[in-house]
Amino acid sequence: MMDAVITAGTRLAEALRAENEALAALDLGRAAGLATAKMQASDAFAAATAAATRLGARAVGEERATTAELAGRLQCLGAENRKLLEHAIALQSRVIETIAGAALPRAAAPGYGAQGLMRRLRQTPALALSARA
Repeated sequence: MMDAVITAGTRLAEALRAENEALAALDLGRAAGLATAKMQASDAFAAATAAATRLGARAVGEERATTAELAGRLQCLGAENRKLLEHAIALQSRVIETIAGAALPRAAAPGYGAQGLMRRLRQTPALALSARA
């Protein structure tokens, strides 16, 4: 039973490592493509762990050392994944704000325009952005 937990945990570690690598390179398209594999690996690991717990399976001997090492590795990879995802989200937010700011018309301060007439404040037009990763 612990073999299934170790196999699923190793698969999850690989999925996290691959996504972290993509996020660190700011290859957000590749990272998004890896998200499904990460979720599937996470679900499989959770299911294997739940089944082992339900059956009362315990790691003994060499399996114990393997599972302890895997747990530490998953913890480190998970923490790095969280940090990289937060960075990617913040970066994307800044990009969207920059694009939105550039797309908005400059609100003219009250004063005179080029033709000597008072400038009118313009209503900001509706704006929609769509991106496909």
